[in-house]
Amino acid sequence: MRHDQAEIEQRNRQCLESFVLRARRVAEHSLAGDWERLVSLIDPRIGVRFENGEIRIRHELPAEEVVESAAARIRPILLATEDCFHMKALKALGYACRELPRDAERVRAVRTEWKTRVDPATPLDAAYRVLVADVVTGEEHDLDAHRLALSWIYGDVVHHDTERRKEGDPFGLRDRFRGAVPLVAWTMVATIELLSYIEALWKDGVLQLRPEVFDAEVVLKSTEWEEPAQIFIAPVGTEPLFSATTSLPEEWRPVGKDTDLSRLQSIFGERLLHATTSTPATASSNESSYAGPNGDGTTPTTDHGAPRESAKDWQAELIEHWRAMQS
Repeated sequence: MRHDQAEIEQRNRQCLESFVLRARRVAEHSLAGDWERLVSLIDPRIGVRFENGEIRIRHELPAEEVVESAAARIRPILLATEDCFHMKALKALGYACRELPRDAERVRAVRTEWKTRVDPATPLDAAYRVLVADVVTGEEHDLDAHRLALSWIYGDVVHHDTERRKEGDPFGLRDRFRGAVPLVAWTMVATIELLSYIEALWKDGVLQLRPEVFDAEVVLKSTEWEEPAQIFIAPVGTEPLFSATTSLPEEWRPVGKDTDLSRLQSIFGERLLHATTSTPATASSNESSYAGPNGDGTTPTTDHGAPRESAKDWQAELIEHWRAMQS
């Protein structure tokens, strides 16, 4: 194998592995849990009805927060600068399938559809256009669905691109969101389908990818967990540790089952760490804590003590704090 060919294959492998990891995260999104519903969002239907001589159009789309999180997951796949960029993955596939006519043709077809859906050549290719006019000032605006979508994605969601936002402002958040949903849905579908194709080629031996990219954890199934740990304490001012493999000096004493955990202070926001069978108490101010390499030792537990006073409205509390700082 020539040196330049080896470099190309290494670069292609990196792109494909990056794409697989990101695509698997996209596939785990809640929108992908109902495949038929996700596919239907590519070309969402609208309801039309007549009421008191007036035509009314009804749109039913997922909650904005749900689509927003999906947009965040697909964003690197939309960016040419990212290793997992969709077109980079397709280019790598095209190279790998260059001697497989049917697969090469399939890759070319996917590339063509991607350009049509995600990078339309003209506004006329972008599904629809929205025209608005201010009857007072006479000012008019005209924007296609694709640019409305990008205005929402990059002006409202994953960035606050001033130019994108300014371009989409005259149309309102609803039109920006309505334009974005089909783009997000199509990108998710295309990403998941390409992931399945890559995995099939890998299983057939066409692609030489590391098996771990298909098994690595890409999303947290639960954000509550418990794990074994070793905890050590030392007087405040003791030299901190800078390596997980460094032997602990004698100043650091291990915490055992007979240790009074009510005196141990967590490194997280100075919350008290206590055993589930003991009542939390004020932590000592003259000791530091260290979690050993077997775990961080700071998993918070449910406070079964006396009920706490109702919290204030957080916005009002912040405003009150800010005003106090100004006085």
